[in-house]
Amino acid sequence: MTQTPALPETMRVSVLNGVQNLTIEDRPLPVVQPDEVLVKVAAVGVCGSDVHYYRHGKIGDFVVDGPLVLGHELSGKIVAVGADVDAARIGERVAVEPQRPCKNCRECRAGRYNLCPNMEFYATPPIDGAFAGYVTIQADFAHAIPDNLSDEAAALLEPLSVAITTMRKAGIEPGSSILIAGAGPIGIICIQAAKAFGASEIIVSDLVAERRERALSYGATRVIDPVAEDVAALGLDVNAFVDASGSPRAVDAGIRAVRPAGTVVLVGLGNPEMTLPVEQIQNLEITVTGIFRYTNTWPAAIHMVSSGVVDLDSLVTGKFDLDHVAEALNSDQNPDSLKSIVYPGK
Repeated sequence: MTQTPALPETMRVSVLNGVQNLTIEDRPLPVVQPDEVLVKVAAVGVCGSDVHYYRHGKIGDFVVDGPLVLGHELSGKIVAVGADVDAARIGERVAVEPQRPCKNCRECRAGRYNLCPNMEFYATPPIDGAFAGYVTIQADFAHAIPDNLSDEAAALLEPLSVAITTMRKAGIEPGSSILIAGAGPIGIICIQAAKAFGASEIIVSDLVAERRERALSYGATRVIDPVAEDVAALGLDVNAFVDASGSPRAVDAGIRAVRPAGTVVLVGLGNPEMTLPVEQIQNLEITVTGIFRYTNTWPAAIHMVSSGVVDLDSLVTGKFDLDHVAEALNSDQNPDSLKSIVYPGK
């Protein structure tokens, strides 16, 4: 291993020991494997999945059954490299793609490494995440970033990657129309991604007036209050519908708003089962799909942000150190909150 001089022997880590039970620990720095780099963590975004593990101890089949370090939206600086990695990378500022696929299974060989059955993903039990001073990642998943990207924006390339995957699945291209349900963090980032992909009509539905106003400020061309108006009856006739709400009612209405041969992409974490309008889907030949993370999105995400097409810095509404991770995880209870950032080194 090649490293910068005088790395510490230990690092501070925020550890989830049970539901709403966080402690700070001192741990040894992770061991760097030959194909890995050691990253000093600069900024970590708080994701809804982190909040779910914190409050409920599980997401579907993923159950926290031992101590777990949360956090998977991150940026930092390479401070050491494994034996197989060019030492010239030491000192690079990077955005981390927080996953380690096996690269040998059927899904990996087909280019769908996000669906690798042997995936090790940050902050998904039992793999520790990034609310820590240092992390390791395979070198090709540490993406070099330009100087005009802040640490915060680099960390938020992860949720932008979700939005890029969504737009690719939805088939958004110049002139497309899209309906997005939910104007939370992912919904707002999806608005920007849809605009970057060339959508000319971006309609957003949300229950909260302040969120609808925020959607307009980020590029929505129209907003809808789904309580005051029946989304399914408005004749929207969009190319694609994206659900970023997880609401069964929103999903049903969105499917009914899609034109023949249109596409529906389910992004929001909602009920594990819901009733869909199958006759509508079948008769109009609507494609209904989901997304699970991402593949090969960081280069596009870096370009979108560095070129100014997408603004991630303005999404940051809260900043916390490692001693206040609980407050960061609970910040979503503030209706004005979009994205909170944790700084493990501060």
